[in-house]
Amino acid sequence: MKIPHFLVIFFKGMAMGAADVVPGVSGGTVAFITGIYEELLSSIKSVNPKTAMLLFSEGPKAFWSAINGNFLAALLTGIITSFLSLAHLITWLMAEHPLLLWSFFFGLVAASAVYIAKELDKRAIGNWLMLLVGFVVAFWITSTQPAEVEATNVKIFFAGAIAICAMILPGISGSFILLLLGLYSVILTAVKSLDVAVVLVFIAGCLVGLLSFVHLLSWLLKRFRAATIALLTGFLLGSLNALWPWKHVLTTYTSSKGIIKPLTQENVLPEQFHLLTQQEPLMLGCISLAVAGMLLVLALEWVSRSAQTDA
Repeated sequence: MKIPHFLVIFFKGMAMGAADVVPGVSGGTVAFITGIYEELLSSIKSVNPKTAMLLFSEGPKAFWSAINGNFLAALLTGIITSFLSLAHLITWLMAEHPLLLWSFFFGLVAASAVYIAKELDKRAIGNWLMLLVGFVVAFWITSTQPAEVEATNVKIFFAGAIAICAMILPGISGSFILLLLGLYSVILTAVKSLDVAVVLVFIAGCLVGLLSFVHLLSWLLKRFRAATIALLTGFLLGSLNALWPWKHVLTTYTSSKGIIKPLTQENVLPEQFHLLTQQEPLMLGCISLAVAGMLLVLALEWVSRSAQTDA
């Protein structure tokens, strides 16, 4: 892999990692809009016992080529770099500037849904039905109350297996799944503090879940591409429920560290937000960042097309 192409994949990995840190945003969305989604699925699917045998029969070079190792290495390096470098920034933005952060991601995901839907046949009723199913599922997931559970190695392992499946699906956030399972703060704290034991258990769960789920998703895209794309588009549209910036907290809970956090919230209009919370809705800033998110999708699409042309 040439250095410019490596850097392009690396930065796409960083974008995926940054998205996966935020509850409500999916790294799979970034992979989809940057044109690497199906290559990612294919590369992950190729990591199996059959290709592992190539290490002994034909050597490391044949194995590396069989699993598209350069691509995976560049992407994973970007994702890990993003996790380690942006975890603090994202958590700070979520605490200090939530309206602006959610507005940016709302624009990004909304534009992503439109981008993905472009390849659908709008006249096919089946596509509309699958889009509706995806929308309802994502809306229901993002409306579910978060839980708080005691973090054990078994729970962290299975949380990783479940969350990674969501992370690779456009529109369903793995971080949000962790939030629902009550383990989001545990995992994010472990990453920030470099708690190796917790991180390794979580990664092990992710690997098991990913290698299992990716085969199903790849098969669906191969056999039922239009229906699967429609379903993924529905996931994106339904996830906008979680990304709406202006929310009113209905109930709260106290975390294990004694911090009061929102438990249930409802989406409200900016005017209602101001009346209910006595906070400024920051309309101009929110709209500007939503538009910036939309423009970023267009930029990522352009970069992806340019990279593919150069390749």
